[in-house]
Amino acid sequence: MDAGERRAETPEAAALKERLLAAARNGDDNGGGSRKRGKWEKTYLDVLGVCCSAEVALVERLLAPIDGVRAVNVVVASRTVIVEHDPAVVSQSHIVKALNKAGLEASVRAYGTSGVVGRWPSPYIISSGALLLASFFAWLLPPLRWLALAAACAGAPPMMLRAFAASTRLSLDINVMMLVAVAGAVALGDYTEAGVIVFLFTTAEWLETLACTKASAGMSSLMSMIPPKVVLAETGEVVSVRDVTVGAVVAVRAGEVVPIDGVVVDGQSEVDESSLTGESFPVPKQPQSEVWAGTLNLDGYIAVRTTALAENSTVAKMERLVEEAQNSRSETQRLIDSCAKYYTPAVVFLAASVALVPLMLGAQDLGRWFQLALVLLVSACPCALVLSTPVATFCALLRAARMGVLIKGGDILESLGAIRIAAFDKTGTITKGEFSINGFHVVGDKVEMSQLLYWVSSIESKSSHPMAAALVEYSQSKFIGPKPEMVTEFRIFPGEGIYGEINGTHIYIGNGRIMTRSSCHSHTVPEIDDHNGASIGYVICNSDLVGVFSLSDDCRTGAAEAIQELRSMGIKSVLLSGDSRAAAMHAQEQLGGALEELHSELLPEDKVRLVRGLKARAGPTLMVGDGMNDAPALAMADVGVSMGLSGSAAAMETSHATLMSSNILRVPEAVRLGRRARRTIAINVVVSIGAKVAVLALAVAWRPVLWAAVLADVGTCLLVVLHSMLLLRAASGRQRGSGYQACRATVRSLAMRSQLAGGSDATAARSVQGPREEPYHCCQKKSKSPEHSVVIDIPAPAAKYQEEANPRAGAKGKIPGCCGAGKACNASAAPLPSATRAPPECRADEEDREEGEDSRMSVKTACCNKGRGSRSPIST
Repeated sequence: MDAGERRAETPEAAALKERLLAAARNGDDNGGGSRKRGKWEKTYLDVLGVCCSAEVALVERLLAPIDGVRAVNVVVASRTVIVEHDPAVVSQSHIVKALNKAGLEASVRAYGTSGVVGRWPSPYIISSGALLLASFFAWLLPPLRWLALAAACAGAPPMMLRAFAASTRLSLDINVMMLVAVAGAVALGDYTEAGVIVFLFTTAEWLETLACTKASAGMSSLMSMIPPKVVLAETGEVVSVRDVTVGAVVAVRAGEVVPIDGVVVDGQSEVDESSLTGESFPVPKQPQSEVWAGTLNLDGYIAVRTTALAENSTVAKMERLVEEAQNSRSETQRLIDSCAKYYTPAVVFLAASVALVPLMLGAQDLGRWFQLALVLLVSACPCALVLSTPVATFCALLRAARMGVLIKGGDILESLGAIRIAAFDKTGTITKGEFSINGFHVVGDKVEMSQLLYWVSSIESKSSHPMAAALVEYSQSKFIGPKPEMVTEFRIFPGEGIYGEINGTHIYIGNGRIMTRSSCHSHTVPEIDDHNGASIGYVICNSDLVGVFSLSDDCRTGAAEAIQELRSMGIKSVLLSGDSRAAAMHAQEQLGGALEELHSELLPEDKVRLVRGLKARAGPTLMVGDGMNDAPALAMADVGVSMGLSGSAAAMETSHATLMSSNILRVPEAVRLGRRARRTIAINVVVSIGAKVAVLALAVAWRPVLWAAVLADVGTCLLVVLHSMLLLRAASGRQRGSGYQACRATVRSLAMRSQLAGGSDATAARSVQGPREEPYHCCQKKSKSPEHSVVIDIPAPAAKYQEEANPRAGAKGKIPGCCGAGKACNASAAPLPSATRAPPECRADEEDREEGEDSRMSVKTACCNKGRGSRSPIST
C-alpha cells in the first residue's frame, strides 16, 4: 500500500467518540496560544520602542529578572513582546510599567486587536514639528531660531529615556547615538539641525510603527477567530470557550464561527474554511463531517461534538506555529546579526578617532572633522540592515498563512525559494485518497465472503489509511458491520500493510510484501485485472492466502496544473509511491505525463534513500506527502510539505511546512513566495548598505550633513519595512484553479441540498460534475456584493460549442471561449429547474495559459452574472 495517511471515520459513532477523546487527552499537555497553560499565561504587548535587535537585549534584561516571568520573546518585525508569566505572581500592569520606565511605550494588546492601528502621532512629535516649523521664520524674526532648540528638547524625552535605559545596561543602540548626534549639533551651534534630527527620527519611528502594525494585523486576526463564548446544545447554557470540555456538544448557528474543533452530530450547513485553508468557497457539512475552529458557518444550524480543548484547536496550533516561525531566525538573519555586533563598535571607534586625532594633531577646521565624526556615529547603527531580513520574513510567513500554508521558520522560507526538484507521494497527495473497490474475491474455499469481509472491515476500522475507509465502506454496503473491539494485537507495518488477531486467527492485510511477512504458503497468486492501474491487496489468514481485492484512486483536481507550474519555474517533479508500478503509471497517465520520474513499490526507507539521492544530484529538494510512511522522507528533504487537515499527525510534526487544504496548487504558490522573499531580502540588504555608503561618501567628498545622515538611517528603515510589506500582496498574475474549485463547491452544495430536499437539483448537479469531472471554469465577474451573484457551471455539448466558439481557435486545438468578447452563448441545451436557473446571458471563458502549459483540447463554459443584483438561486 502507498503512504497515504489521513483520519478516517470509524463506522460506529461510539468508537469515533472514544478515539477522538483519547487523541484530545494525549494532546492536553501541549498548551497553546494566548490561553492559560496551567498557571502560566501568555501576554501580548505592543512595544513601540523596539525598532531593531539592539532593543531585544534591553527588553530581555528588563523583564527576565522579574519574579514570575518564565519566558520573553521579542518579535522585532511586528514590535511585539510575548511574555509568559504567572499572573498570580506578576500582573500585566507590572510588566508594562517595567518597560515604560525605559521609555519603550508598551501597552497590553487587547484580544484580537493589533493595538496601534490608526494611532495618531504622539504629542512629542506634534510639538517638535510645530516648533521646528516656526523656527524656519527666523529670517523674519531672529529670536525664533531658539525655537529649533526648543523643538529638539520637546521631541527628545522618549529618546532620552530609552538611551538612559540602554546605557545603564551597557547597551549601545540607535537612541544613544541619536542623542549624541543632537548634543553635538547643539554644541556646534546648529540648532536647526538638532531640531531636524529629532523630528525626523521620531516621525520616521512613528511611520515605521504604523507600517509594522499593518503588517502584523493578520497575525492578530488569528487570535480573534475564536469566539469567547459558546452555547451548549443540550442545555442552551452560555459558557466560556475555555471551559468547554472534550465531548461536549456546542450549537453553531448560521453566521457564527465554529469555536472548537469537532464532528457534526446534527444539522447540515455550508462552512467557509478560508480562514484556515485560504480557499474562499463553501464546504458542505453534515453529520459525521469534521469542522475546525475559526471557520464560519454560513447558512444552517449544526451541533458539533468537540474533539479538542480550545487551546489545542487548529487555530491555536496555527497561532503557535506562526509565533514560533516569527521567533526563529534564518541563516541570512543570523549572518547579518553577527556582522552587526562588530559593525557598530567598529564605526563608533572610527567616529571617535575622526574627532580626536585631528584635535591631537592640531589640524585646521576642527568643526568639520567633528561634524564628520557625528555623521559616522549616526551611521553606526545598522537598523535598516538588521531589519531587512526579519521584516521580509515576517510578511512572507504571514502571507503564506493567509493562503493556507504554514511555514515553520525563515530558514524554510529561504529554502523554498531555492528548490530545484520536487518529489510527490501518490496516495492522498497526487491522488485524492478516496478509494473505490473494483473487486473483492475469495481465494479457495477456506472462508466465506461474509466471514472474510467481517475480518477485513474489523481490522481496517482501526487504521487511518485511506484504503481502510474504502474497505470498511464496501463491507457495510454488503450489510456486514465491523467490530473493532474484537481485534487484538493490532499492528501497522509501514509500506506493507496491517495485522490483527480475531478470536485467535492471525490476519494480515496489505500489498505483495505482506505475503512475505506473513509466511504465506501460497505460491500462486490469482491474477486480477489491473489494466486501469488498480492497487492490489491481499488477505492472509494463518499463513494462507484467502482473499484478493483491487482498489482505484483518481488524481486530485489541479495536480497536473501544479506540476506544470513547477516545471515552468524550472523545477522537476518526481513521483515516490509505495503502490504498484501499474498504479503509478495510471497516475502518470491521468497527469498527462507531467512527471519526469516514477518510482514505485517503495518502503519508507526507500523514499528516504531516493530523497537523499535527489538532493545530491539535483540540489535543494522539496517533498510533499501526507502519510505516516512519508514522515522520514519529509524530514530528509530540504523542505518537507505535509497535507495538513487530511494528513497524518506524524507527517505534520516532521514536515517543514503544512498545507491547510487539499489544494496542491498551493505548492507552486509557496515556492513562488519563497523566491519573492529571497529577492526582497536581497534588495533590502543592498538598499540598506547603499544608503550608508552614499551618505559617508557625500560627507567625505563634499561636506558632512548631519540631518541627511539621520534621514538616510531612519528613512532607509521605513523603506525596508514598506518594501517588505509588498510580500503581503498576492503575486501579480491570475490566481489559477480557485474559480474551478469554487464551481465544484457550488455543485457539491446543490447536490447535498437536493438530496436532503428530494428535489431535482441533484440531477443538474451531477450533470455539471460529469462522470470524469471535466475542468469546467467559472468566469469571475466583479459585482457590487458577493450575495448579488451566483455562478453555475453548465456543460455544453462539444459539437455545438465548437460551432459557436470563437473562430480564433488555435492550431493546437485549444478552443477559446467568448467570455469578454461581447457575445452571448447558450451554455446548456436543456433548461435548469426554476430553483437553479442561471442568468440569461452566459459566456464561455477564454482561459489564457502560460507558456509551456498543456494545450490539449478542453471545453469550458461558464455563466456570468453581470452584477445586476439578482437574488442568488441557491440562497435560503
